[in-house]
Amino acid sequence: MREKQPDRRRVLAGTAGLALAVTLRPAVGASLPRTETTEDAIRRFAGSARIRPGRVALDLPPLVENGNTVPLGVTVESPMTPDDHVRRIGVFNERNPQPNVVTVHLRPGAGRAQVATRIRLADTQRITAIAEMSDGTYWSGSADAIVTLAACLEG
Repeated sequence: MREKQPDRRRVLAGTAGLALAVTLRPAVGASLPRTETTEDAIRRFAGSARIRPGRVALDLPPLVENGNTVPLGVTVESPMTPDDHVRRIGVFNERNPQPNVVTVHLRPGAGRAQVATRIRLADTQRITAIAEMSDGTYWSGSADAIVTLAACLEG
């Protein structure tokens, strides 16, 4: 039995409908509400502990051409010994739909308190990294990124 091939009229109508739906659809990232504020996400990470500036450095390009894949490096000043090491590093943003980008858990055996990844940025914003140390203190560092082509706009 021979399958029926779609005719030209149906293909064109389907293509036109899809193009119209994509054109009329609002930018999802702009319409998605944030799950929580950046401050709330940081408080969930650090509790009521005081967060001091310093010891944390971010390697983030200041000008990002495409927000879909942005290289990010975080380094924390720590000897990474059993008595003095980084327990966790949390990375937070101001404008993405979810403020907590990533949380990394480390142990003294890691050797260095340094992580690298790629993230998506919805818009020009400040990225903040917070490190929890083995003595219970929290340290932070921030960097700004100007994004020319935003990411996080698709559902």
